Amino acid sequence: MRQGIELLFYGYRDFTSEPDAMLARHGFGRAHHRVIYFVGRHPGMNVTNLLGILRITKQSLSRVLSQLLHQGFVRQTPGRPDRRQRLLELTEKGVELERKLSENQRRRVAHAYRDAGPEAVEGFRKVMLGIIGDEADRERFRRDRPPGDGV
Repeated sequence: MRQGIELLFYGYRDFTSEPDAMLARHGFGRAHHRVIYFVGRHPGMNVTNLLGILRITKQSLSRVLSQLLHQGFVRQTPGRPDRRQRLLELTEKGVELERKLSENQRRRVAHAYRDAGPEAVEGFRKVMLGIIGDEADRERFRRDRPPGDGV
């Protein structure tokens, strides 16, 4: 058990080290990275859905989102049926930053998956699903497997 916990800590440290350095150059932190990642993954998502994924306070998201909007990485538009909704998407500048932040991470995961093989990858996926505490979040990954996204 302890080794598994330590592996998660070490893996997370190395998985985030390069993006952390890039984010620091913009005066951003990991919360900014998570917003950029999920808005890029789900363009047009509303603030309520983003809050549900990130599980941070409105105040925390507001601070992070304000910086990203002000610096031109994210754009916010009103919803069509409900103009009170704020729909989020990355700008070209935001898409480029997300690409740079995720490039090394995608390479790391692809390399690890290749080395481990398909059965180990499926085992890893099952372990990660087991670690996720919320059933709705686990269900999202059971049904949301985009083509070309791998296991």
